[in-house]
Amino acid sequence: MQKPIIEVNNLKKYFLIHKKEPGLVGSLKSLFDRRYEEIKAVENVSFSINEGELVGFIGPNGAGKTTTLKCLSGLLYPTSGNVSVMGFNPRKREYPFLKQISLVMGQKNQLWWDLPAIESFILNREIYEIPRSQYEETLAELTSLLEVKDILKIQVRKLSLGQRMKCELIASLLHCPKVLFLDEPTIGLDVVMQKKMRDFIKEYNRRNRSTVILTSHYMGDVKELCKRVIIIDKGRLIFDGDLAEIVEKYADHKILSVVFSKEIDPKKLEKIGTVKEYCYPRAVISIKREAISAAAAELLQNFPVADLNVEEISIEEIIREVFTGKDVA
Repeated sequence: MQKPIIEVNNLKKYFLIHKKEPGLVGSLKSLFDRRYEEIKAVENVSFSINEGELVGFIGPNGAGKTTTLKCLSGLLYPTSGNVSVMGFNPRKREYPFLKQISLVMGQKNQLWWDLPAIESFILNREIYEIPRSQYEETLAELTSLLEVKDILKIQVRKLSLGQRMKCELIASLLHCPKVLFLDEPTIGLDVVMQKKMRDFIKEYNRRNRSTVILTSHYMGDVKELCKRVIIIDKGRLIFDGDLAEIVEKYADHKILSVVFSKEIDPKKLEKIGTVKEYCYPRAVISIKREAISAAAAELLQNFPVADLNVEEISIEEIIREVFTGKDVA
């Protein structure tokens, strides 16, 4: 049986946050009576990931995603619990461990702002002790995949956001890490650039059999890249499994989008399903998955239908139901 490359057992991470009353009086009080509140950022989370997996790690703001990644990369010490990455204890920050991981945070920069990206790449080559031949081969492959060969000698501050993010990825991958932590890698990018970044991540994972944990607020990232998802909310793990399983569990209905050629009585539609929207000539009806064929047939037979379309519920709505416990219909 394959041994997991990442193992997390009962991980907890708590923070003490100083609570201060507003104004000068509050500031003076805090000098003599400082009050703290314990924040449970991660609460008893356990999971394991095998080599080569590309796993989506998702949840709302403040769920504990970034805190977990920082514990896995050794930037934060767990309050309790055990974490193992490739057999290493991340909190020790041993050099052999650091040479095999990479943490890419969409809102953090590691490139030198006033220097061309190529200068930061050369610095990373020295830091990670990458042989020159390996460095040149890897750089050529990455710059080709990300289509940035012509911008490597331009100052980073003069690059667009998308170009900078591509160069940030290259800087993080030059040493060919076995484990890659991606925290919102497409944040702030336009739709076209998001697609290019997703294609690159998928191809990099396929070529190098690297293990990738991806956090993202863009469900398009998760849907296109990840077969398996781990969902965390308020520091607690609430789901770990196939994305298809979540869709099957929560998407028990479909959406019928209908365009009518004549005005109708919308009350008649309520006998078919849950009317989510009606504004002549268009109606949107939520219908149980097993009843979709009969509902479509009834509409076509008994209503002046000009167009009819059957749609799946969006992944965003499904995940929203997981967090809220509400019926997306």
